Amino acid sequence: MKKPKIRLTLIDRKGAHPCHRGHKIGDSFDFDTQRGELCPMACHVAFPYIDILRYGGHLPSREDGTFAFCCPDVDVINVFQITVEE
Repeated sequence: MKKPKIRLTLIDRKGAHPCHRGHKIGDSFDFDTQRGELCPMACHVAFPYIDILRYGGHLPSREDGTFAFCCPDVDVINVFQITVEE
């Protein structure tokens, strides 16, 4: 089974402070080749979802069919979208 490509894109920010890692809305990361550039806290939250997608599972989607998660930094609260690229 070939692993699908996973892309994480920063789509929104809810917190009052800028990202400590310097991420900005619109930043996008290929999980396989750019995960070292992604904030470790956000990567830690994303990993279980990516693992589910990699092994054929499905995530509960939002109304528009996408899946999003937040970084755990309460001062920042970056919102990332996960996209599977076939």
